[in-house]
Amino acid sequence: MTYQCPLRGTGKCGGESVLFFKRYLLPRIVQFLVVVFVGITIVFIVPRLTPVDPVQQVINRITAQGAFLDPAAVDSMRKSLTELYGLEGSMLQQYFAFWGRLFRGDFGPSLFQFPIPVTQLIMTSLPWTAGLLISTTLISWIVGNLLGGLAGYFKDRRWAKILDNISMVIRPIPYYIFALLLLILFAYLVPVFPSAGGYSVGRRIGFNWAFISDVLKHSFLPALSLIVLGMAANFMTMKLIVSNIVAEDYVMYAKAGGLKESKIAFKYVLKNGLLPQITGLALSLGQIFGGALITEIVFSYPGIGTLVYGAINSGDYNLIMGVTSLSVIGIAGATLIIDLLYPLFDPRIRYR
Repeated sequence: MTYQCPLRGTGKCGGESVLFFKRYLLPRIVQFLVVVFVGITIVFIVPRLTPVDPVQQVINRITAQGAFLDPAAVDSMRKSLTELYGLEGSMLQQYFAFWGRLFRGDFGPSLFQFPIPVTQLIMTSLPWTAGLLISTTLISWIVGNLLGGLAGYFKDRRWAKILDNISMVIRPIPYYIFALLLLILFAYLVPVFPSAGGYSVGRRIGFNWAFISDVLKHSFLPALSLIVLGMAANFMTMKLIVSNIVAEDYVMYAKAGGLKESKIAFKYVLKNGLLPQITGLALSLGQIFGGALITEIVFSYPGIGTLVYGAINSGDYNLIMGVTSLSVIGIAGATLIIDLLYPLFDPRIRYR
């Protein structure tokens, strides 16, 4: 979509661009940086407030296996592990060192999967979560808004009332409860889909239909739980927005002008109703991400959720910080992108 300044030829278009940058782009970029800075700082501070000492945990685990270590060897090991986990020096020195490692993408080794680097573990799990999250978010947002918009415009139709009642029942259900219901129903009572994992045990990984179909089968229930709950939320919100739009003057004039109902619904009502839903998508990304992680844990799906759950249970200090840091950056970045793309859908933003 090409931006055409309505003041071309007056010499004011350059001023409009500068104003747009100062009032819209710059504040949002600054907000992104502040959110990332505060989030990463909290990620650094919170683990250090806990009584858990990751270095002592490693030493205890080694000695518990029957290995004898003299005091000199223990001190040497403690010093090496303290350096390895970035715990050398004062809190301030650790803080600056942490930012330096973050810029290099180095979160150190995993505590309980030593010596595998945290970054490697995250990169192994990230594609599973990204694929699940992106596909389910797009499907639930598009279908939910489409059905909600049509149900809001044709609110007296029987099908609209049925969809509204179904959404009202589904919407309040928490992610983990709905995921458990699907798991019990379709993996145990009626065993149509696998109950856990991302693919069958013994399946050779490769870009072929046998592996892809196996992955899709294992992903169906986790994806279904996210799509259904996401659709219900978008349906109800969009229906409420459209219920207000249909009372606007321009919709009344369109009806009085004899335009077709389908044209009014799609061109005038749905198009304008989607604008606040784009903002709503940006604001709800954190909740959607949290729901996806919970769903992965329920289905033992090999994504970031299962990874961080295991890290919490085992007290994996570095892995928890690595996953949380990248989650903060990812969610804040996705929100920023949606926010920056919003003027393409609503040109009025450029002049506010």
